[in-house]
Amino acid sequence: SCFIRVGFSLAWIFIANFNHSHMWNEFLAGDPERTWPMLHAFMAFALGGRHRWNEMLFHDVHHMCPGRIGAMSQRGRFHGWQKVHDACVEILAAGLWKSDDDETVMEQHQRKRSMVLKSRT
Repeated sequence: SCFIRVGFSLAWIFIANFNHSHMWNEFLAGDPERTWPMLHAFMAFALGGRHRWNEMLFHDVHHMCPGRIGAMSQRGRFHGWQKVHDACVEILAAGLWKSDDDETVMEQHQRKRSMVLKSRT
């Protein structure tokens, strides 16, 4: 029981800190279509399926409206990982945030993603 709790806590700390880091979001901003086949294959294997990898790959979309979207991995289990992946790419192309406030670093990454996606269509 103790080792399970420690393992879960370490995994949660790693995933939560990694998903919310500026480094990870800068990386995602460089390729909004998320087209890295080797990375996808490795992470899907390591995490137990592509539906779980979508959770990290589109964590920014999850934060857009977590109450409506929920967990990407759960959506992927019921609707298929590819359908969830394609829907998230469409959401990114439309843009995530609309605000009159000063632009944050994360919003700059999102704007870069949207511009890169729109330039490819």
